[in-house]
Amino acid sequence: MKILELNFAKNWRGGERQTIYNCQGFIAEKQEVVLLCRKGSVLEATAISAGIPFHSFKRIPGLILFLLLNGHKFDLLHAQTSHILTYCILTKPFHRRKVLFSRRIDFIPKGFITQKKYQLADFRVGVSTAVARIVEQFSQRKTYMISDIAVAEKLNKPRAVKWLEKMGISQSKTIIGTTAALVQHKDPLTLVNAIALVAESQTNFVFLHFGSGGLTVNVLDRIMELGLEKVYLLAGFDENVTDFFSIFDIFVMSSEQEGLGSSVLDAFLYEVPVVSTIAGGLSDLLADGRGISCPIHDSEALARGIISVLNNNNSPGSIKRAYEFVKTQHSMQYISQRYLDLIRRT
Repeated sequence: MKILELNFAKNWRGGERQTIYNCQGFIAEKQEVVLLCRKGSVLEATAISAGIPFHSFKRIPGLILFLLLNGHKFDLLHAQTSHILTYCILTKPFHRRKVLFSRRIDFIPKGFITQKKYQLADFRVGVSTAVARIVEQFSQRKTYMISDIAVAEKLNKPRAVKWLEKMGISQSKTIIGTTAALVQHKDPLTLVNAIALVAESQTNFVFLHFGSGGLTVNVLDRIMELGLEKVYLLAGFDENVTDFFSIFDIFVMSSEQEGLGSSVLDAFLYEVPVVSTIAGGLSDLLADGRGISCPIHDSEALARGIISVLNNNNSPGSIKRAYEFVKTQHSMQYISQRYLDLIRRT
């Protein structure tokens, strides 16, 4: 099968990492894969370093022209974003090839045109039960749940330790952390409030928040208001943030909306206990006791979960279950085969 993977994003986020993983997974399954991406993007650079064949364009007209002239040369077009799906559907009368759409966000889509392009896709996939349900209800078409791939990387622990030393953080401290943008759907203010509650009874810890976003000033104001300047540290964006999973003792997420929660999969891979809300796809990941589950917007529940782990009340079995889950249900081979099974049986 010849597959065209499409993602025209400028930046590098979880969806772009998954695009590369999908390319690599299909190639490992002996499929012929070509990536279509934006010229000059991190995705293009990653494809070059990974040896993935690609075509790149600066602007949308170049992408459209490629689909018009070359789309028919592929057996399947895999749209990785709703934006790129638009052009796969618009050019479908010319290339007449099947279109697969993978959706990773749990925001409810709107509009007749969006609904129509979802309906005209041959396959719709949501990366979690919550996302698949949203797409199916919105499109009124069958939607399948196929999750994301998680791949363990070689972590640079010395870099993370050196960063701690630079920040004046003692290695005797318990390191609690998160990797989440400072935006509303990640609900960072609830997280700050939770850490304030933890600090009332626990002293030998520091919280590291990696990420940036529009709520940075609001979060910083709340940190100062609660007197957490030495406890809650805004670490900013780090291009290789997974290195810090090597020093995290606890990983926390406070999202009010979450398509899947790939950072939780990273925590599972590196055997870091997780305390998280059950927003969106997080409920799938935390099932069967793989982490401590909390309602959204509930800082007290998050604090109780963190304190429970700090007091060594976290079962080692939960870490083991989480690790086995991510290694089997989110492996590149497993997810790639699920996609191929879907394509071949319909």
